Amino acid sequence: MMQSSNTMIMGVLNVTPDSFSDGGQYLAIDKAINQAQLMVDQGADMIDIGGESTRPNALQVSIDDEASRIIPVIKALSKLISVPISIDTSKAKIMQLAIEAGAIMINDVRALQAKSSLEVVASTAKDVCLMHMQGDSKTMQNNPVYTDVIDEIKYFFDQRIEACIGVGISQNKIILDPGFGFGKTLNHNLEILRRLDEFKSFGLRILVGMSRKSMVGSMLNNRNTYGRMIGSVTTAIIASQNGANIVRVHDVLETKDAFKVLQSVAGE
Repeated sequence: MMQSSNTMIMGVLNVTPDSFSDGGQYLAIDKAINQAQLMVDQGADMIDIGGESTRPNALQVSIDDEASRIIPVIKALSKLISVPISIDTSKAKIMQLAIEAGAIMINDVRALQAKSSLEVVASTAKDVCLMHMQGDSKTMQNNPVYTDVIDEIKYFFDQRIEACIGVGISQNKIILDPGFGFGKTLNHNLEILRRLDEFKSFGLRILVGMSRKSMVGSMLNNRNTYGRMIGSVTTAIIASQNGANIVRVHDVLETKDAFKVLQSVAGE
């Protein structure tokens, strides 16, 4: 059960005015850099930088605006921190610019379905995370329905992996994210968490992101975003025990502490 020593912690850095948890806090470059350095000091194994919110009904951001938010931060951090930098985007142009600036992983909530994104990732030979989403950001939480949520996500992954391989992306570069909260009810999310190990059948790394999400708030009697830390850490522990290789979190220090305790109990 105890996999925490093999689970990497991805620290979330949203350089946005409207992300659901920390929107506006790190929009200034110096604040973003300081927060990234803090997360590395706290034990983050990688930093995931996003310049466009993917919360339900978030406003779309132009390529120029997204680039102006994230590229200076990536350039600066690539010289300042020793851990890998991931870029959270669905736009092919932003992927290209971010890789050129120093990012070494692409984290795409749309699983490379946007125009030219497959080809850009193939040309970079970098790791890429493919996330499942039912619908889009405007419609995904409007009564999402599945016959079997695990089977349908697996089918989606099969299609996207085939598309990646078809353009020359090495299969071992692919990471899978079942997309907690993206077109799923609380019950769907809990089912995915319980059965997370079933995605190991692909033989690929699994990334999960539940940190501070509404699913955690719902389990805690609709607790607000900043009251979800302990619940979020608990979901990260469960995900690690069920096979997650990477947990994407806001609360790096607390997650790292929890993993250290698990390792101590396991005698690692």
